[in-house]
Amino acid sequence: MQITIRLFAGLAEIMGTSSLSFDTSETSITAGRLKELLSAAYPEAASQIAVSLVAVDREYAPEDFIIPVMAEIALIPPVSGGEASSICESSSDNLYILTNQALVAEDILNKVLDANHGASLLFVGTTREMTGDQQTTALYYEAYLPMAIAKLQEIGNEVQERWKAKCAIAHRLGLVGLKESSVIIAVSSPHRDTCYEASRFAIEKLKQMVPIWKQDINENGQIWKGSEGKSADSSSV
Repeated sequence: MQITIRLFAGLAEIMGTSSLSFDTSETSITAGRLKELLSAAYPEAASQIAVSLVAVDREYAPEDFIIPVMAEIALIPPVSGGEASSICESSSDNLYILTNQALVAEDILNKVLDANHGASLLFVGTTREMTGDQQTTALYYEAYLPMAIAKLQEIGNEVQERWKAKCAIAHRLGLVGLKESSVIIAVSSPHRDTCYEASRFAIEKLKQMVPIWKQDINENGQIWKGSEGKSADSSSV
């Protein structure tokens, strides 16, 4: 059985590729077994593989999930979270955007304004310079684009269902300098209390489940960070 696996962030860096063709004699394999075989084949990446999740056809798969033949497979490191050419991936309704271009807060807010909503809120996460004694010069963001958009939509749908609120989210890709916006979340709702709750929910869920990774660029080098590094986050998120 041959499986093609997409790799991201620090895992791709360690293994030296963003797409891996992996052969196994096993004719049926679970997501958990795939991680075991990869760890044995690539011991230098075993610690990263162990904490990664398997995505099958752009959905997270449990350990006992049997991987179908010809499925799209990705190994997702813990999420933290294009270069010269313009990159912009968005949902069909344009409420959820990933781009390497500067984010414009007013444009994102306008997507959620509603004549029947008395409260609107913008959350803006920016790159900060100092985290304790560590000095950051910039952040670099990478995403598994189609899956990330789908997960942002899931967050927005849950915001709508739980709080009857509108939500739009834009996240930067590529290099993000000091004081630049890396993520903007706009929420509107009939009342301010639900607006605050929905906004906080959206950013926390984004950090937990959306496959976006960040690399902290500082005087000591470049370090990929995932969700476990939240307390040492170099943005305000």
